[in-house]
Amino acid sequence: MTLTLWHNPRCTKSRAALALLQDRGLHPEVRLYLDDPPGVAELAGALRLLGRPARDLVRWSEPEAKGLSPDAPDADLIAAMAAHPRLIERPLLITDRAAAIGRPTEALLPLLQAP
Repeated sequence: MTLTLWHNPRCTKSRAALALLQDRGLHPEVRLYLDDPPGVAELAGALRLLGRPARDLVRWSEPEAKGLSPDAPDADLIAAMAAHPRLIERPLLITDRAAAIGRPTEALLPLLQAP
């Protein structure tokens, strides 16, 4: 199974997610998404794997979220996240078949048990 972790090393939850994976002997590809931000298509693909609307992947507490609405169309929110990667909720674990936001960190565990 391929694992990719969208990671911010300054974030406690993100570091906890990486530790959880490593403690299980897993070594995901670590994507420092603030340095290597995903584009619109990649964000849309991650949301498909999450099975959730774009508003669930937005960090609403970030200053860049000012002026955005949770009721905005997904395309608008995805464009905002692509333009301002600090808006992307972290950590995000992506596999070939699914994705999960690691808040709480234990929310990642079902992905690790998938066939």
